[in-house]
Amino acid sequence: MKFIKTTWKNIRRSPYQAVAAIMIMSLTFLTISFFTILLFGSSKIINFFESKPQATAFFKNEAKQSDMDGLKSSLESSGKIASAKFVSKQEALKIYREQNKNDPLLLDLVTADILPSSLEISTVKIDDLVGVSETLKASPIVQEVIFQKDVVATLTSWTNALRTIGVVLIIVLSLVSIFIMVTIIGIKISQKKEDIEIMKLIGATSWHIRWPFIYEGIFYGIFGAIIGWIISSAVLLYSTPFLSSFLKGIPIFPVPLIFFVGLLGLEILLAVILGAVSSFMAVLRYLK
Repeated sequence: MKFIKTTWKNIRRSPYQAVAAIMIMSLTFLTISFFTILLFGSSKIINFFESKPQATAFFKNEAKQSDMDGLKSSLESSGKIASAKFVSKQEALKIYREQNKNDPLLLDLVTADILPSSLEISTVKIDDLVGVSETLKASPIVQEVIFQKDVVATLTSWTNALRTIGVVLIIVLSLVSIFIMVTIIGIKISQKKEDIEIMKLIGATSWHIRWPFIYEGIFYGIFGAIIGWIISSAVLLYSTPFLSSFLKGIPIFPVPLIFFVGLLGLEILLAVILGAVSSFMAVLRYLK
């Protein structure tokens, strides 16, 4: 408790330096929050597309039901198929009517006879999708194969690039934060040299002198983390209606409360580590 009181006095005596330290920490944790949210959303989008039929094989009109069932069984026995759903002509007509229920003209022009039966395939691994699609194309009863490998592959590459950029940027900002914090704490130690000398003369231990500065760095880190988390959460909540409309059909929102709580907890833990490391480096350098 005594160390905390001393820490608070140090902060109050140099408010501009405290504001500078908190601002750089806030920027660091704001970046961490934004990239974490982006990665969370990207993973949700990828999972959504991976859970959907990734390949659809449309059968020829003359294809027999026994042949179509045989092809489905053959694919399922390969071990590469997560799910395989047969869609008959009548089911295809129901889907078509549901999708075009507001356009009576289109409903009158289409019957079950002109819609092909199809097989909707999801693979266990995205990498297996090309091989499965080639197998379907080679079948004499299949007229056309459509698959969305490019969509998933593009999203995956974007997510990987985003993760790399985020990690590099977070590391750079963390190092900048540490250097700035070391400088700020070092200036404070230099300003209190006379007080420190007096404390040493009356028998104060090295750690008794160090702890207030270490607590100060931890305070800057935690306060900056909370500010960064609040700003990023507010931006996400404010933009949720727009994003929900833009990503219509993809179940990302609402973001669960546990995500925000977990993000705050991890950032505070990281803030304590960054603040403590920065302060400890400063006291090692300036307190001989």
